[in-house]
Amino acid sequence: MKGPADIIFYAIAFVTVVSAVLVALLPNIIHAAIALLFTFAGVAGLYVFMSADFLAATQLLIYVGGILVLILFAVFLSSRISSVKMSNPARFMIPAGVAFLGILGGLIYALHNTQWAGSGEVVYDPTTAKLGELLMTKYLLPFEVASVLLLAALVGAALLSRPGD
Repeated sequence: MKGPADIIFYAIAFVTVVSAVLVALLPNIIHAAIALLFTFAGVAGLYVFMSADFLAATQLLIYVGGILVLILFAVFLSSRISSVKMSNPARFMIPAGVAFLGILGGLIYALHNTQWAGSGEVVYDPTTAKLGELLMTKYLLPFEVASVLLLAALVGAALLSRPGD
């Protein structure tokens, strides 16, 4: 380790991975949602270390501020939440373990066989203004198409979630 930044990076990465594992393993949905909060916040912290300030802000606003709050409201407003068994039966432990070991082996192979860039000076350059300018000029049409597509998906989801007529 070189300095405090490396220690902070490893601490954030550790919290992110541990909380992500807890999301998958905790039987209580409230505890899993709180672990998900730490996972989302940790990912935002990792974005900061990658000098992706726009992604970090987006991660915090959309995932932590929007989706996680929505999940918590849905859990808390469910009327029969205490009578429903929230445990996750472990029916696919062996295939999941085999898939995990395969992915872990692939990651270790890639880690050892990748030519990593040198650890030179890291320049933190804000990207938000550049992204905003590109979205409003060069990529305006794809941005608008994606917006209309997301709106159509939202309207469709609202229509499907309504009780039958």
